[in-house]
Amino acid sequence: MIKTKLTINQERLEKRMEALSKIGKLGETGVCRLALSSEYKEGIELARQWMEEAGLKTRTDNFGNLIGRLEGKNPGAPILMLGSHLDSQPTGGRFDGPIGVLGGLEVVETLQENGFEPDRPIEVMAFCDEEGYRFGIGLFGSRGINGQLQNDELERADAEGVTRREALKAFGADPDALQSSEYPAGSIGDYIEMHIEQGPVLEEKDEPVGIVTGISGPLWLTVELTGQGGHAGTVPMALRKDALVGASKVITGLREIVGQQPDAPTVGTVGSITVEPNARAIVPEKVTFSVDLRDIDLERRNRYEKQLRAYIEEVAEENQLEVRIEEDSKMNPEACSENILDVMREQSKVMGIPRITELTSGAFHDALPMAEHSEIAMLFVRSKDGISHDPREFSTYDDIAVATELMYRTTLKMMKKS
Repeated sequence: MIKTKLTINQERLEKRMEALSKIGKLGETGVCRLALSSEYKEGIELARQWMEEAGLKTRTDNFGNLIGRLEGKNPGAPILMLGSHLDSQPTGGRFDGPIGVLGGLEVVETLQENGFEPDRPIEVMAFCDEEGYRFGIGLFGSRGINGQLQNDELERADAEGVTRREALKAFGADPDALQSSEYPAGSIGDYIEMHIEQGPVLEEKDEPVGIVTGISGPLWLTVELTGQGGHAGTVPMALRKDALVGASKVITGLREIVGQQPDAPTVGTVGSITVEPNARAIVPEKVTFSVDLRDIDLERRNRYEKQLRAYIEEVAEENQLEVRIEEDSKMNPEACSENILDVMREQSKVMGIPRITELTSGAFHDALPMAEHSEIAMLFVRSKDGISHDPREFSTYDDIAVATELMYRTTLKMMKKS
């Protein structure tokens, strides 16, 4: 049990979460707020309204991010940033992302209600397109403000053929002026993100909140295998150049590669696959599939990537297939700041949590690109059955409030130290 009375306003936070969940509502409990969609823009405008009511100065930048700023006594001092994202998967849940944005807003609003004037600026950030579903690569807003975008990102198209450039323009941003929205190196001192765990650890331990010590780095590849189509009834098995057979071997091989160290947190996933011509009576001529490889250990991930690429070439040669591998995204794993974690550990004890659980994140978050130029830390909130990216995703408002209180106390302590 948490012994400390909450400073933050749980009822206000809960009401905002409920109101936001109605935008893009999917069924009884899900949401669909794809990045830069009309639903996303509606959610951003509602969050902006709440930020302004709380006394923050707001702006949207050219990456599609919403920023709410509480000015410090020293406006030029390194910013303490709190945030997450409001976009979702196509069949997402209500909590993935919004608790970090609205929790950050609650922290800043509570600071002001208690008469605290920060020495340095605090910004609450709603990053654009963390999920990466619509345009095939995520963390767009957080990578953007840190100058980490790839050359072709604006020309990536969604399933309807709309490019990110076109979507940004429709949102009201200027994709030709992205550089003006980048933050200079050193301008953000610290970034703290609260997020649902998306896993079972805290539930198994019966604990409402945990602190994150590091974030796995994702490698995203698109693999294209091209063989030769033919009549399924007339092409002899020995003469086939079946792209789907090759793809199935690669997918099985990926599982074997990442399973070499059973106790390691390495994971590999093929989540998307396209077969052409995708007809019952035709030998598959071309197969395109995604590879998602993640690890907290960069050396091991690099080793497994090398093994996977070699195996793909081996399978392609064995099945007389042409192969093309495209690297969509590659980010290094990052450790969280021990300085901020120490404050979290200290404040969790003050709150009556004798020993807070510490864990690594296999999912990527906006904190990952933020680590290049600033200190980062994350709080995880207990997730029911570890379910996420699904309408069944659930965390209790009591647990979210406990984590928000810890983020509030951590922010207050850090501000008093600065």
